Amino acid sequence: MDAQEFRRLGYQLVDWIADYREGLERLPVMSPAQPGEIRAAFPDHPPLHGGRVAQALTALERDVLPGITHWNHPSFFAYFPSNTSYASILGDLAASGLGAQGMSWQTSPAATEVEEVVMDWLRQMVGLSPAFTGVIHDTASTATFTALLCARERASEYAQNGEGLQSGEAPLVVYATDQGHSSIEKAALLAGFGRSFLRLIPTDDDHAIRVDLLRAAIEKDLEIGLRPCALVACVGTTGTTAVDSVAALADLAEAHGMWLHVDAALAGTAMVLPECRWMWDGVERADSVVFNPHKWMGVGFDLSAYYVRDPQHLIRVMSTNPSYLRTAQDGQVTNFRDWHIQLGRRFRALKLWFYLMDVGVEGLQARLRRDLDNAQWLKAQVDAAPDWERLAPVPLQTVCLRHLKPGLDAAAHAAHNLDIARRVNESGRAYLTPSVLKGTQMLRVSIGAEPTERRHVEALWRALVEAAQAE
Repeated sequence: MDAQEFRRLGYQLVDWIADYREGLERLPVMSPAQPGEIRAAFPDHPPLHGGRVAQALTALERDVLPGITHWNHPSFFAYFPSNTSYASILGDLAASGLGAQGMSWQTSPAATEVEEVVMDWLRQMVGLSPAFTGVIHDTASTATFTALLCARERASEYAQNGEGLQSGEAPLVVYATDQGHSSIEKAALLAGFGRSFLRLIPTDDDHAIRVDLLRAAIEKDLEIGLRPCALVACVGTTGTTAVDSVAALADLAEAHGMWLHVDAALAGTAMVLPECRWMWDGVERADSVVFNPHKWMGVGFDLSAYYVRDPQHLIRVMSTNPSYLRTAQDGQVTNFRDWHIQLGRRFRALKLWFYLMDVGVEGLQARLRRDLDNAQWLKAQVDAAPDWERLAPVPLQTVCLRHLKPGLDAAAHAAHNLDIARRVNESGRAYLTPSVLKGTQMLRVSIGAEPTERRHVEALWRALVEAAQAE
């Protein structure tokens, strides 16, 4: 493909994307494809001769689109909002066009320095103090893994440089809420702590960690000769957006010398609103914080914002310095390859920069307030309906509910609500995810797609009511 062909097909693809986005509301939200259906549309063998990108663009509409679940659909209420704004798409296009490798400052100085700028902008936007320095990770899972590695090395005085966790010292313990994301458990296991030394603490009626039970668990571990190492506070848990008390957890972390990591993967975006920052009161005392601009904000997946108070400790834990990576500018500049697990780095900062330049802080704040208002509207409908039950508070944009039907036991109620979800999802009118909260089957409505307005939430509520009455 030469430049002329690139222009022609590129313009065609941009037009296709714009047409697709403008017509989203006419498409079924959840893909109706059956297992193997999309794969069957493709040849078994690779093309022998090239020059067929035009055919691929045709097949994109014919063969790929039926297998897409439309995360940017205004009636997408599943999982979490994953908005890919037009500006973010352009940023991704620019990054791909430049093909920059940002592993060190020298490999592409702009990739490093633009990231430094936009991560500091983002820090200011969510009210974090200048004590924090940020770096872009791919996902919160990787950032949490990195945080626990840093916690391990601080507690063990850099055991990785010697015998590692085989040094014979007392085992290190990690603590988190039992409502935390599965990535916390995965990170603890991959970091070598061992499942036996991960404490998932029960939660209260609002589904936030019980500080009294956490304190008791720490004291018990100390009594038997274990060493508290890391504590993960969740601000906006995955299931219900429950909010742990960061300040109370910071007290315990400081008292026992533990690393405090704040997982605010979705909720961090809400901190752009000053009225939401009560949710992470005490965050300035954390060692590390992560949230995902690719959740709810508008920056296309993947882009996770990881902030630390002590970047030199992070670098000491994560860096390697072989001769082929050394440059004359080392010591004067930031080499982000030393701030996370991977060596190679895409120029992700471009899509964050493009997005912020497009919407501005005030534009983002207006959309977030709209989403919070829509969640409160749905909450009010559920609370006013005698045959519906809300199962969790609604501090953010997620509403957890279930339908109650007289005469049904727990198992029958679970099946009934799963059937409601199936009816709504298969109708194509909306898409939500069922989930289980402390043994109770529920329907989880996550509001926040960029084009979602009140009318879409109202239509979802009508669809839920109709599906509940369909039997």
